[in-house]
Amino acid sequence: MPQRDDAAIEVTAFEWVPDFARGHVRDLRVRWALEEIGLDYRTRLISAMDRPAYYFGEQPYGQVPYYKEGDVEIFESGAIVLHIAEKDERLLPRDPVGRARAQTWLISALNSMEPYIMNMVTIDTFCAGQEWATLRRPAQVDMMERRLQHLSTALGDKNWLEDRFTVGDLMMVEALRNLSADQLSIPRNLIDYCARGEARPAFQAALAAQMADFKPAEEGVPA
Repeated sequence: MPQRDDAAIEVTAFEWVPDFARGHVRDLRVRWALEEIGLDYRTRLISAMDRPAYYFGEQPYGQVPYYKEGDVEIFESGAIVLHIAEKDERLLPRDPVGRARAQTWLISALNSMEPYIMNMVTIDTFCAGQEWATLRRPAQVDMMERRLQHLSTALGDKNWLEDRFTVGDLMMVEALRNLSADQLSIPRNLIDYCARGEARPAFQAALAAQMADFKPAEEGVPA
């Protein structure tokens, strides 16, 4: 949905990040959830390089996203996305079994997959070439590939982790997008799974909105 200045929902995001991080900041998953169920929102943009002091009173770690909807204020992307999913069965099934499975996969993405994924990102992006990262990488790749294989087996030949797209798929695809097949072996069915998620119109709208909010790269470079 188009962003509206008068929308009831406000999402805090960064006004600038380096090129490699664009399209991967975690407000994207919140925008995606909102787009899936057609909810308008506005964005409040803050500096990633000089985060305002007041913001730590809202988000204790100074991270994004931060979500405000009337008296409801939430930080942590998983909590925000679950809150949004509660609004519509297109993201969170109403039947108890489907609901429980969707919630389980969302937590699995955050707890069982994303920590391994972010370790890979740290080693290959933020600390590339450092001695400790070079020494650590083979064991990390082995752990990551084993974890991916377990997920691949669970997905099998299905389009989604359960019988339909849910908030669990949204979060799992968003986590997996941070991996590169050039850096480790990713099962084919997981590559196709991510491609299906990224092809969804709601994802494309969310990505376009995030990219549109960023200042040009040269404007955000610290002096």
